Amino acid sequence: MPVDSGLGVETPPETGTTFPHVDTLRAVGALAVLTTHVGFWSASYGTNGTVGALLARLDVGVALFFTLSGFLLSRGWLARAAVGRPAPGTGHYLWKRALRILPVYVVTATLALALVEANRGLGWGDRVATYLLASTLVDVSFPAGLTHMWSLAVELHFYLLLPLLMLIGVGRRLRTPRVVALLVVLTALSAWWHLSGAAWALGDSLVATPQWLVGYLDWFAVGIGLALASVLHEQGRGGRVVAALRSLAAQPGVCWLLAGSLLLIATTPLAGPLVLDPPTDAEALTKNLLYAAIGGLVVLPAVLREVPSHPTAYDRVLLHPVARHLGFTSYGLFCLHVPVLHLLTSTTAWDVFTVDFWPLWFATLAVSLVAAELAYRLVERPALRLKGRHPLARRRAGSAATASAPSTGTSAR
Repeated sequence: MPVDSGLGVETPPETGTTFPHVDTLRAVGALAVLTTHVGFWSASYGTNGTVGALLARLDVGVALFFTLSGFLLSRGWLARAAVGRPAPGTGHYLWKRALRILPVYVVTATLALALVEANRGLGWGDRVATYLLASTLVDVSFPAGLTHMWSLAVELHFYLLLPLLMLIGVGRRLRTPRVVALLVVLTALSAWWHLSGAAWALGDSLVATPQWLVGYLDWFAVGIGLALASVLHEQGRGGRVVAALRSLAAQPGVCWLLAGSLLLIATTPLAGPLVLDPPTDAEALTKNLLYAAIGGLVVLPAVLREVPSHPTAYDRVLLHPVARHLGFTSYGLFCLHVPVLHLLTSTTAWDVFTVDFWPLWFATLAVSLVAAELAYRLVERPALRLKGRHPLARRRAGSAATASAPSTGTSAR
């Protein structure tokens, strides 16, 4: 049964308690993405030295999202295979994923398409592609107010691909070498895509090739690898690698310090330009791999560390009711903050690229938090209550009545 978050709002019906730190990490990712977009709109990237460079690299929040998705969604398959249980039902899994992302996205897309001036001339084809989360498959980017949704499109494509990946890499019985081989292949595909694959596949096409799933498979692979380590530890099959990961996870301060150090490296020319100039293939790959490592280091202590009987500062911060509630509403914060930026710059005297960073950041955060709270209460939670009523629910119920073992679902978010 959902419990109260301490703010008068119950935790989401799909949120589990096995990895409670993860809720706040979602908020960290959303705030990072919001901050990097405010930095771009205020032209802060190239004018504030290292601070401006760090603002540019806070798009690493997307890597954090993808790593979390890889961990949370794959773990159900891995855990069931480890004890010889059937894989999660694909239909139920896809139904829950649709309820998780589509309602708020449709509301956001409708608002942006209707209210952002730059979208007034869009044709029906562009609008249909937007609602299908397919804009980056047929065009350079999503329409104005929705340009950040390229990452949600990548997430959607990962959701659709995951059952096949788990069939290939896991099957009915968990074999560590087989899963590791899958992770190596996913990482190699991402590296190939950045070095030559995109050019080979699309040539001179205007499609935004770096924003396709294949370029980010390694970020999801990091999450799947952490899920594998978690399941192996539960089964007492970890070995030296899992022991080493758990030893590092037991020191969250070290993990975050290492992640911060890698983020500083990402601000250098090694990871390419800070603005929209195209990077070289080597720069794009370097940035991609740095972000993969950062995502893994940030998520590691949240999923492979035993919570001590006397919570540390790390636990007190990430498990604080306010922090976790921000995590519950973080999806709305992510979706709505760019339309809010358009709203603020169109209804105030602030001009894009001339407005100061801090006033714009505080205003964007305040309005976006209110919008996210409304979306959470009015859209997300009502939708998620339908997760047990997917189109195959009756058939599932009938099967469950005759099954000898209880059903166990896996919650992704």
